[in-house]
Amino acid sequence: MKTHDERIAEMTFASVYPHYIAKVEKKSRTKEELHQVIEWLTGFDERQLQTQIDAKATFGTFFQQATINPNAHLITGLICGYRVEEIENQLTQKVRYLDKLVDELAKGKKMEKILRTA
Repeated sequence: MKTHDERIAEMTFASVYPHYIAKVEKKSRTKEELHQVIEWLTGFDERQLQTQIDAKATFGTFFQQATINPNAHLITGLICGYRVEEIENQLTQKVRYLDKLVDELAKGKKMEKILRTA
C-alpha cells in the first residue's frame, strides 16, 4: 500500500488544476489570479504551466522543475489538518503550500498577503 507522500508524488498536476480553478471561481476570484499565485510559488509562467498540464506532469515532476519562491517558507497554517510548516516530506510540503495559497485566494485574502509581499 502506498504512503500518503507517494500518492501525492504520483498525482498529476493536470488532475488537480481544474479543482483549483473551480474553487477560486466559485468564490469570485479569477483564473488569472490563480495563475499569479502559481507563478509566485513555482516560477512557471502561463506557457510553462500549460506545458506541465499538457505533459500530465506528476506533482513530483512539477515541483522538480519549479523554482520555488524564496519566501515560500512564510506560508504557514493548517491545510487538510496538517500545519504546512511542519510537513517533513519536501514534496508534500510544496503541494500543501500550493493548496494553502489556493485556499487563501478562495477565501478572499488580498493578493499582496497571499504572495507574502506585505
